[in-house]
Amino acid sequence: MKYTGSVIKYGDNVDTDVIIPARYLNTSDHKELASHCMEDLDKTFVSRVKQGDIITAGQNFGCGSSREHAPIAIKASGVSLVIAKSFARIFYRNAINIGLAIVECPAAAEEISEGDTVEADLDNGIIRNITTGKEYKTAPFPDFVQKIIENGGLMQAIVNGAF
Repeated sequence: MKYTGSVIKYGDNVDTDVIIPARYLNTSDHKELASHCMEDLDKTFVSRVKQGDIITAGQNFGCGSSREHAPIAIKASGVSLVIAKSFARIFYRNAINIGLAIVECPAAAEEISEGDTVEADLDNGIIRNITTGKEYKTAPFPDFVQKIIENGGLMQAIVNGAF
C-alpha cells in the first residue's frame, strides 16, 4: 500500500467531537459527514483538503467517543492516510474497520510540516518526506490489516472473500 499526498497537520488530542461534531451524527451519509469534517477545529479543512491528502497529528488522535463517524468523515473527505504520534485505541480499530490507513510514527508526525508532500510505503514501513528528503521507519501493517484496507474496510473484505 502506497500513498502520496500533501500534509495537513494537527496537534495533540484531536478528539472525535472536533473530527465530526455530534450535531451531525444524525446521518450516516459519507458525503454529508465529509462536508463537516474538522469544522470545529479547522474551518478551512473542507475547502482545502484534496483527494489523497495526508493528515499528520500529535498524540492521542481520535480520543473521545467511539463513533465510527469520525474515521468515515476523514476518509470520505479524501484523506488517504493519517500519521500520528499515537491514536486512541477505539479510533485506531474503527479506522482499520472502515478502511482508513493510519500509522503511528512519532518522529514523522513531529517533523513533517504542513504542506509537505509525503510518500508512504506501508508494505515496507517507510514514510518519506519528499519535500525534505527525510525518511522514517515504521512497522508495516500485518497482512490481515492490509487486506482490510485494500478492500475498503472489514465488511467489504469479508464480502470480497479476502478472509
